[in-house]
Amino acid sequence: MASKAAAENFPVALRMLPRRHRRHLLAVYAYARTVDDIGDEGAPEQRLALLADLEEDLGRLQANLGGETDGVGQPRHPAVRGLAGVVTDCSIPMQPFRDLIAANQQDQLVTRYQTFGELLGYCTLSANPVGRIVLQVFGCSTPERVGLSDSICTGLQIVEHLQDVAEDLRAGRVYLPADDLREHGCTEQDLAASTAPPQLRRLIRFEAARAGALISSGAPLVGQLRGAARAAVAGYVAGGRAALAAIAAADYDVLAATPKPAHSRTVRELASAMLRGR
Repeated sequence: MASKAAAENFPVALRMLPRRHRRHLLAVYAYARTVDDIGDEGAPEQRLALLADLEEDLGRLQANLGGETDGVGQPRHPAVRGLAGVVTDCSIPMQPFRDLIAANQQDQLVTRYQTFGELLGYCTLSANPVGRIVLQVFGCSTPERVGLSDSICTGLQIVEHLQDVAEDLRAGRVYLPADDLREHGCTEQDLAASTAPPQLRRLIRFEAARAGALISSGAPLVGQLRGAARAAVAGYVAGGRAALAAIAAADYDVLAATPKPAHSRTVRELASAMLRGR
């Protein structure tokens, strides 16, 4: 679950990037998706142990890159070994990679969120690290840009939660804050319906507006960047906005079918973000 939103919103821009950046980002996404696959699809009783093994592998990678090879051994997992080039070339610290593991560990232990603030805390682990890594890959990370990137990535994560309400419930997870469910007169039983009742549609519309505001608040990051970095971040913004448009076009019924944006809408949003710089 953790970084799927970012991974799904990137392919349009990915095709536009120079080979070096594309290679590095593919390594990052291979790692991120591996972490998510363990957290979502591994045998439930083994997930925490498998995630812990992956975290130990990150420690091996860090030790090897630091020249500490005695008794440490090489990383065992291909996805971790694949990070060596991007970590070295782009001087990326290990913490964002560890945060993605921590998000999936949290998914095994926490299945409900009481407040929107608690959900934002989850997003700092599950989504924001991806954006921070991307800025490092392009060599354009600053504290201001990290803040803008965090807003975009958090918005994308919330959009993905809205698209996957039914899927998440089947996995035993609810990412809609309990306070918001109560305020809109919704129960978890509403999330299991074949189509979304009116009160749930109102809640999805409310959360979609929040996600859109977060993406828009971070979108000026596009205007601060040039070249491949601009295209990459514009791809995130475009993917999020196109997904929100698909949710709105479905009249906020995310249960009858998963709202997916048309490729043409994503391309239009990408062109708009690139041109306007936001």
